[in-house]
Amino acid sequence: MTTPESPALLSTIAATREHVRAARAAGRTVALVPTMGALHDGHLALVARGRELADVVIVSIFVNPLQFGPNEDFDRYPRTLDADLAALAGQADAVFAPAVTEMYPDGASQTTVHAGRVAELYEGASRPGHFDGMLTVVSKLFNIVQPDVALFGRKDAQQAFLVRQMVSDLNLPLRIEVVPTVREGDGLALSSRNRYLSEDERVLALTLSAALRAAAEASVTPTAKPVAAALEAAQREFAQRSDVRLDYLVIVDPATFLPLEDDATGDALILVAARVGATRLIDNAPLTFTAG
Repeated sequence: MTTPESPALLSTIAATREHVRAARAAGRTVALVPTMGALHDGHLALVARGRELADVVIVSIFVNPLQFGPNEDFDRYPRTLDADLAALAGQADAVFAPAVTEMYPDGASQTTVHAGRVAELYEGASRPGHFDGMLTVVSKLFNIVQPDVALFGRKDAQQAFLVRQMVSDLNLPLRIEVVPTVREGDGLALSSRNRYLSEDERVLALTLSAALRAAAEASVTPTAKPVAAALEAAQREFAQRSDVRLDYLVIVDPATFLPLEDDATGDALILVAARVGATRLIDNAPLTFTAG
């Protein structure tokens, strides 16, 4: 369908439900793109895919306090609603941008979603409680909008895995679509946090994508321990950059998100997180291992 030049700005749950009700009454399907704003081309790729899959696209913009730890960047996380609305002109039908008090009128959710075992690994180990907060707000958004499909970026691979798991475990009536990571020409994955990087730090940030490429190159060389070889190749990239602080680097089974044994074969996913200056970045890439 043709989207309006300016998306409708909805600030309340009631207004959003009414917008969806009207779309349903007209026989239209609905896609939801959950975001925290500070939109970039990666977000717009989600919106574009949503337009291919549904008649109406709703983008939520909400910086969710439940998924930030006490020493994280909730207060300084970029809030750029006017620019976001301009970026969505002609792309989205509506933007749901509630205040914190609209989503959590009592100050905090008394009922939350527990994300399970995988949520305690990788990002979860570095950010305790993060995924419980993320799934709690995502479940609220699903209940408010009741979309036919919701779209997430592959860059946040662990998040996408856990959302899919929640939808399956709780029998939620929607489909999850994961859209490939959008990158700069030099390989840097797009992120709202990239704006925190200085010019020199941005160069250092390329270490993450360089490590993923090194792992991919190593993965095609037959060896008895292909997973170990790919990890070693990626780790060498970080060894050359003492000013990039590696948080975790792991190769997992995409079906379970658990670490693979050194001699595993088949499809895999390499995950990385690191700090460049004060900015924490994540990235990932698919791999395929064959027997040596």
